Amino acid sequence: MSGRFLSLARLWALLTKETIQMRRDRLTFGMMLGIPLLQLMLFGFAINTDPKELPAALVAPTQDRFTRAMVSALELTGYYRFVAPDATAAEAEAMITRGDVAFVVTVPSDFGRRVARGEAPTILIEADATDPSVASGAVSTLGTVAAEALLRESGGEAAAEDEAARRLSVIVHRRYNPEGITQYNIVPGLLGVILQLTMVMMTAMALTRETERGTMENLLSMPATPLEIMLGKVVPYLAVGAVQVVVVLVAARTLFSIPFVGSLPLLLVGVLVFVLALVILGYLISTVARTQMQAMQLTFFFFLPSLMLSGFMFPFRGMPGWAQTLGEIFPLTHFLRLIRAVMLKGADAATVAGPMAALGLFVLLLSGAALLRFRRTLD
Repeated sequence: MSGRFLSLARLWALLTKETIQMRRDRLTFGMMLGIPLLQLMLFGFAINTDPKELPAALVAPTQDRFTRAMVSALELTGYYRFVAPDATAAEAEAMITRGDVAFVVTVPSDFGRRVARGEAPTILIEADATDPSVASGAVSTLGTVAAEALLRESGGEAAAEDEAARRLSVIVHRRYNPEGITQYNIVPGLLGVILQLTMVMMTAMALTRETERGTMENLLSMPATPLEIMLGKVVPYLAVGAVQVVVVLVAARTLFSIPFVGSLPLLLVGVLVFVLALVILGYLISTVARTQMQAMQLTFFFFLPSLMLSGFMFPFRGMPGWAQTLGEIFPLTHFLRLIRAVMLKGADAATVAGPMAALGLFVLLLSGAALLRFRRTLD
């Protein structure tokens, strides 16, 4: 009876068979080891919810000793890194709109004179609050640090000057999201995340399905070039992406009251280029995978680091330099900059030219790789 229900010999044979099959499926075996290691590296080294060394611009027509002392104190906190210490007001405005800096510190020309006269000085801090979590830690240190810096600098002056330093007024202007509403940052980014997951996966599985069902030979026997076959597989999913874009944008406006201060045509052009890059990436994956399961695994292997390193879940500037460099290779990173700049900042075409050009470069590179890979599969 025991042999009828459980035979160690038969069990050993089945275990051997599954082990051999798993070893032959190197892609799946690599995913089993690669995804945990990837998660460990990203969460252990790349993720930081308290970003430091945030780029800032300084607008100070008269950089006296009190201004220099205050700027040095802000840098010593570790939150601020003045990449433009002598910017004009117009230059600083352009930099914060493009996202080149997270803060603009404006010191009035009469700042030093007001301190010396015993009057209350005032400084203005403009923070890019499209991601509220980035600015919160840095803003919380402003008033105390700046006031203490002035006290130390005016330590040998009269008591009236010390009292003026204590009355330092720091005006914080949270640009683009004054209330610090998280949905203003998350919901526009969700459009990119949803498009990336669905477009890449559906396109990757489309051609793989042809191979699994044995209809790939019929497709290849048609008098069509690799480019025509790729376009035939890619273009229908652009229509699916268009429907998703409409649904997300309407929901963002009606359900979450997300402001839209930019140009809708400009945003749609950016979405089109982004979706085109995604579907071509999915097509490239389909030329590597042999089964739909492998296509899904490769999609998630790409999706996971893209989600974490793009700035959607965690502050992009909070990551170390190597992680930011790695994040630049994902289309989602550039699309998030584009959509947030257009929707929340009202950026024009010149302002988002960088992210738009990066997405266009992805389209060209992925198209070339997909066509080359497709020709190899014809051998």
